[in-house]
Amino acid sequence: MKELTIAATVENIEVVTDFVNEQLEALDCPMKAQMQIDIAIDELFGNIAHYAYNPEIGQATVRVEVIEDPLAVTITFIDNGVPYDPLAKEDPDTTLSIEDREIGGLGIYMVKKSMDDITYEYKNGQNFLKIKKNLH
Repeated sequence: MKELTIAATVENIEVVTDFVNEQLEALDCPMKAQMQIDIAIDELFGNIAHYAYNPEIGQATVRVEVIEDPLAVTITFIDNGVPYDPLAKEDPDTTLSIEDREIGGLGIYMVKKSMDDITYEYKNGQNFLKIKKNLH
């Protein structure tokens, strides 16, 4: 398990992405899976940066764990910000035209669709959002 604790700012999305990609490259992660994970990091860490501590800046921890058989990776985003379960929001109706859709929710919807599992819990004053991606 590897962990990175960093200020939850939009500027640090790239640092988090590089940190996770370093772990993925060591696993010979397929490029498609890596790209899907990168999009998920952008969305999930970006949400923490924008909303968890607003207007303050707090810390967030990103934990990368490898599961051996079958090969998979889990990435857990941990913050002490306001309790927020992005999975509780109803998925957007993608059959509607862009003009008729409500704003927001598409990013987390894309993450849900591209990951093999996603869970959220709030415990001990912290948000834990975990994504899992099977690599083979």
